[in-house]
Formats: sequence, C-alpha cells, structure tokens
Amino acid sequence: MKVGDYVRFLNDVGGGRVVRIEGKTIHVEDEDGFDRPTLASQVVVVDTKKSYERPLEVKTRLVEPDVPAPKVAAPEPKPEPVFETPEGEKLNIQLAFEPREVKHLNTTTFYPVLVNDSNYYLYFTYMTRGDDTTWSTRYHGLIEPNFQLQLDEFGHNDLNQMTHIAVQLVAFKQDRHFALKNPALVERRLDVTKFFKLHCFHTNEYFDTPVLAIDIVRNDLPARQMVIDSSELEHAMRSKKAERHPERKRPDSKPQQARRDEIIVQDLHIAELLDNLNGLTNSDMLNYQLDKFNEVMRAHRNHLGQRIVFIHGKGEGVLRRAILEELKRHYPTCEVQDASFKEYGFGATQVTIHR
Repeated sequence: MKVGDYVRFLNDVGGGRVVRIEGKTIHVEDEDGFDRPTLASQVVVVDTKKSYERPLEVKTRLVEPDVPAPKVAAPEPKPEPVFETPEGEKLNIQLAFEPREVKHLNTTTFYPVLVNDSNYYLYFTYMTRGDDTTWSTRYHGLIEPNFQLQLDEFGHNDLNQMTHIAVQLVAFKQDRHFALKNPALVERRLDVTKFFKLHCFHTNEYFDTPVLAIDIVRNDLPARQMVIDSSELEHAMRSKKAERHPERKRPDSKPQQARRDEIIVQDLHIAELLDNLNGLTNSDMLNYQLDKFNEVMRAHRNHLGQRIVFIHGKGEGVLRRAILEELKRHYPTCEVQDASFKEYGFGATQVTIHR
C-alpha cells in the first residue's frame, strides 16, 4: 500500500485516497476532502495510483446575487365549452330535498340540491325562514349550465326555520351571445310535515332516488304560489255581502268580537299529525307534538281574547304536563283551564290569549 492508492474501509461505509502513511496508520482523504486516519489492516486497496493520475474534479458553487427570479404566471386553464341543447335555451330550475336514508325519514338528514337544466350560468341565493318575517341565507354562489349542486345539509331540528324557502337568481352566458332572461325571485311555502311522509318523495327526470322536489322556474316562467291571507279574504267577503245587503251591515267592532269568541281546536294526537310513525321514538313524537303546539300559539299570540283548545288525550298525562310547562315558560300571561268535557271529552286543555 502506498500514497495515492484508493482504498475501501472494511468496517465502515466508503473509502478514499491514501495521502500519508505513518507506520501502521494511514491517512485517507474521503470524497468530502476530510482526512480520516485508520489502521492499514482496516482497509483494502481497490485501485492503484496509476488509475487516479487524472485531474481532480473541482466542485465549485457559483454565488449569485440575491435577486428573486421573475415569476412567470401560469396560464389559466380555459373553461370547458358548454354543451348546449335547443331545450336548454329555456330555464328549468328545480330545488329538490334528497334524504340521506330514505327508509329512515324520522332520523335521517336531508340535502337540498339545486338543478340547473339550462344552457345558462346562474348566480343565485337560497334562503329560508320560519314563521317570523326574517330570512336567513343558507347558500349563495354560481351554478354551471346543466348541473346539479348540493347546497347544504339539515336535520329535523331545522325544519321549524324552513317553513318558507326563497330562491333568487340571475341567468347569463359566457363568451357568447344569448337571449336576456329576467331575474327571478321565487318564494314558496314548505309543508315540513312532508319530510316525515315516505309517499311525498318521488323519483323524477333529474333523480333516480326519491326526492321532495319543488319547481323554481319552469320553461322560463318563475313558479308562483298563491298565498291567501284569510283575514283579507274574510274582509273582502263581508264587504261584498254588505254591498248586496246594506241593511245587514254591522259595525266593525262586531266582527272582531265574533272572531275573538270563535274557538280554535287543534288535535295533537300524533296519528292526526303524521301518516307514518315508523322509526319514531316516544321522544320524537313528543317533540313533534310540542312543535305543533308552539306553531299554533305563535300564530295567535297577538290575538287577545282568542281561545284555543288543544286535544292531547288522557293517557299518562305526559303531553299535558309538557304543554303546561311550555305555557309556564313561554306564555306566562295566558289563561289555562280544562276544556269543556261535554264538547271535547277528557284530555283537552283550553288556552285564552292574554298579554
């Protein structure tokens, strides 16, 4: 072994070139330029000096000024062309409620899905409200032509805030000429009891699974639902009758008194409220009955003197106790008494609205 030979370590990884020999100790320069002393017995020669009589490779690193390289903006992907159909020139928009588990309607959650069956892009807003007059935005955004978009997810506890829905939309096309469409705002009343009834869910042209579907726009015409205010209808009928029979016209105070004396009757038996009770627990049924009770109370809480009879049955008295607790907590000024046994039998409570 002599200076210049290339050796490999027996008990370690790697090797190097012999640069100095001191007795039984040799100094090996490894590939990183470090001098590693080791015993001659711990290395083996793998090549001689002659094989290495060539210029050493000098590794250099260029030091460049710290100047950031110019950023080249990646080209934006071009949107895929819209496949148009002659039928798609008319707007057909549908809002569908799809259950996660259609066989378990009493416990499942639901997905609102907006269907855009047209050649147009839509900017839209999906809103809901309960029995009050304030709306909540549940989703807003853009939906592409001939596309279905899942909006959110909700459960039975959210239904009280979804008795009314509204969809507002503006239609347009990109990079091409198109016929102008009028902006639309469609409000619909939603019968939330249908979410408990299997027969209210059906397949249609857009869904292979059962859904509860509502038309928003059909052939460019926004869906309209006639909302009749019963008080205005009654006033109109009385006015018309008074025109025909002037001698029978009564002072305004009389009709008000007559309406106040009329008793509203609400049957809270669960079989009267729901058609399908499969999968409902006792707690589910009680909560649904109390929701109905509160719905009626909220609708008439400003009608002073109004009497409401809630038929809850005798049973074990669970529903009656729950109603009394609701009255004590949320309607403390109302007068509460047992309803007439002669007219309603056992198991009915009468509530009179007071401030």
